[in-house]
Amino acid sequence: MVIGLLVIFLLVLFLPLLLSPVEKNLEMFLFGMGLFAAFISGVLNRSLFIEATFAPVNITVAVFVAGLLFKWLHKPLEKTIIGIRHHMPYRAFIALTVIFLGLISSVITAIISALVLVLIVGALRIDRKSEVRFVVLACFSIGLGAALSPIGEPLSTIAINKLDGGFYYLIELIGSEVFVALVVFGLMAAIMVSQPNKIQESISEKRTSEGYEEIVSRALKIYFFVMGLTFLGAGFEPLIRQYFLGLHPAILYWINIISAILDNATLTAAEISPEMDTFTIRAILLGLLLSGGMLIPGNIPNIIAASKLKITSKEWAKFGVPVGLVSMLVYFFAFFMFQ
Repeated sequence: MVIGLLVIFLLVLFLPLLLSPVEKNLEMFLFGMGLFAAFISGVLNRSLFIEATFAPVNITVAVFVAGLLFKWLHKPLEKTIIGIRHHMPYRAFIALTVIFLGLISSVITAIISALVLVLIVGALRIDRKSEVRFVVLACFSIGLGAALSPIGEPLSTIAINKLDGGFYYLIELIGSEVFVALVVFGLMAAIMVSQPNKIQESISEKRTSEGYEEIVSRALKIYFFVMGLTFLGAGFEPLIRQYFLGLHPAILYWINIISAILDNATLTAAEISPEMDTFTIRAILLGLLLSGGMLIPGNIPNIIAASKLKITSKEWAKFGVPVGLVSMLVYFFAFFMFQ
């Protein structure tokens, strides 16, 4: 079982970066790998299949409805965003957008924040390199900010339920670390996202509105993507429970870099226990959250934004992996060396 799961982990990690056919069919590839992982682990049963069938429904409906709304209301919403942008310095707008989306995601959920991000990116009309950087940094921010309340994302809901915490429990636990990260990601975006020039704006005006077929196709792809991640997380859960629990917090922190390709909600359910001390719980959560933005499968906002904006795994990883690794290193030394 262990060897089989390790092979699957390596395939999921590297094949989308190396093979174009896998990249173009990433959703079905992850769906297949998830089924295979669940089968190898012996957890592929009726209850898991039912869970995986219904788990993607809410996000699929949200993506579909948002796609329709963006198609119908694209022009007025774009004008509103452009109007706001023109009333403040461009780099201040970029920084505040990243920070605001991270903060508001704990209230409106990570899914809705990601959809708002897609709309803003469409209105900004920036070059491709800046677009990818802006989206990746904003998704890091959304993934972190959404964890501060039980309604932001599944990870926070599971953590609070398992630890019998109140609504503000995670804010008290990791709030300061998350707030600092949001500000840093906002400042990075302000520095690294270039302002569009007139040529770019004139080109972007020629973009055609997507058809209903594309909206339906993207929603279906998201459905199978999330379904595959559910199978994948369940398949790796026995391995995590058997070999990883009980390790030193610093080791757990770095092991949780696997959150870059596995569902962090499943990892939270498998790793966190009310018997753990606060330091260990904080280490686990920070490891999961900081690595979640490194690759597209790592978080729901990544999946939504990459799908809508057609960002490839290579484009995302080229910027997301270095940002994630540096962030994890900084927090590792700050968290473990000075406490």
